Amino acid sequence: MTEARLRGSVALVTGASRGVGRGVASALADAGATVYATGRNIARADLPDGVIRVRCDHLRDEDVDHLFERIRNESDRLDMLVSCAWGGYERMVEGGRFTWTDPFWEQPAWRWQAMMDAGVRSAFIAAQQAARLMVAARRGLIVNLSYWAARKPMGNVIYGVSKAATDKMTGDMAHELAAHGVTAVSLYPGLVRTEAVLAAGVFDLSNSESPEFIGRAVAAMAADPDVARWNARVVIAAELADHYGFTDVDGKRPRPLTREGA
Repeated sequence: MTEARLRGSVALVTGASRGVGRGVASALADAGATVYATGRNIARADLPDGVIRVRCDHLRDEDVDHLFERIRNESDRLDMLVSCAWGGYERMVEGGRFTWTDPFWEQPAWRWQAMMDAGVRSAFIAAQQAARLMVAARRGLIVNLSYWAARKPMGNVIYGVSKAATDKMTGDMAHELAAHGVTAVSLYPGLVRTEAVLAAGVFDLSNSESPEFIGRAVAAMAADPDVARWNARVVIAAELADHYGFTDVDGKRPRPLTREGA
């Protein structure tokens, strides 16, 4: 049912070379959408053959301009934008030491730039471009990835600031888009088994999620005729699984995290 409803739709997934972005691009392609997937190393990404790979450095606005020009020329529509481009997860271990949870006065400066520029700013620029297509068509779904760090301290001040900024940005975008038939949401994954998480080797994966699970959450929302019900809301991937009835790739349904349990 989801596949039939997404066939003919066009999605853009940023930061799809690996991690959550790769999983989202794969899941949306499996659901029948035409998917544009971006990243600096997108040519080497493990993606379905039908995914359209576009090399794009989202720190370079000219790259983003060329990306959207291509989408307009080739597809003349955009139904979904999922902004997964992010920074700061790389090099969680530096010099043999796990630095992710260091106090803010000991955090490396590069992590701020990675999260605020490669993360928050790149999502804003992509949403600007996407909104121009979606508002004209009076349809569309913009999904920005966030996390519980926006709501509670999680051992990394920079991470919390960037996620709180993402939530605020998304909510304000949703307010301005509502009258134009476009929905914007913040999507909270649980602990996702990305390459960086697996490489760190310090996380309890007993209630974790595959990257594709996040894509299934987006696909379920996109297939919902009443997707506007989620506008301006923070939605949790595992709660969407309960609502729509989908599972992870292993057939399991992860337990939704709570503010206390995240």
